Amino acid sequence: MNDQPIDAAPAVTHDFFDRAGARLTLDVPAGLADPNVPVRRGDLDLDPTLWERAGVAATKPAAVLVPVVDRPQPTVILTMRTTELSSHAGQIAFPGGKIDNADSGPLAAALREAKEEIGLDARLIAPIGYLDLYLTFSGFRILPLVARVAPTYVFTLNAAEVADAFEVPLDFLMTPANHQRGSREWRGIERQYYAMPYQDRYIWGVTAGILRNLYERLYGP
Repeated sequence: MNDQPIDAAPAVTHDFFDRAGARLTLDVPAGLADPNVPVRRGDLDLDPTLWERAGVAATKPAAVLVPVVDRPQPTVILTMRTTELSSHAGQIAFPGGKIDNADSGPLAAALREAKEEIGLDARLIAPIGYLDLYLTFSGFRILPLVARVAPTYVFTLNAAEVADAFEVPLDFLMTPANHQRGSREWRGIERQYYAMPYQDRYIWGVTAGILRNLYERLYGP
């Protein structure tokens, strides 16, 4: 009999990549480009009924890279946005952005943005599969691409967009005890969100929500 709690921390080791390959695919969901397709994940996924009250709509397709570094104990690359940016300034994020017309799709957009923001060479990136679409208050329909990254990479930061880039142990991020719940008011609405503080880094909002989705997709029932 297994007495381990349902929400106990998974043993996140190098087999993460096998698990991700078995549970994720590179099929692009129709909802990325079609706002009429229902999407359950997003800034209000802890209380979906608030979308209508918030008076916002997510219509702009975007893609982010969830770069998992292929180390004996895998890590995830995250960035800190500069304080000069017009949105999400100073926050911790994944490399990524809106899908341009010149991009062949979300995979190409995620790789391009990773190269532009932190100098991540596409030759060191092996795409694995997509997580669920994530809708944001800022109007984006984000498709996160999970990928294996060779540990030989070298950062070249775009100083106009990225103040810092760093790695966080995947085991920490996939431990549900580290998935805090917080709330704050936005347009008169009490919004709930996930947060995963790590050392002096406050990982929250969209980034923490996507990481929570990674946990649920790979280690959930």
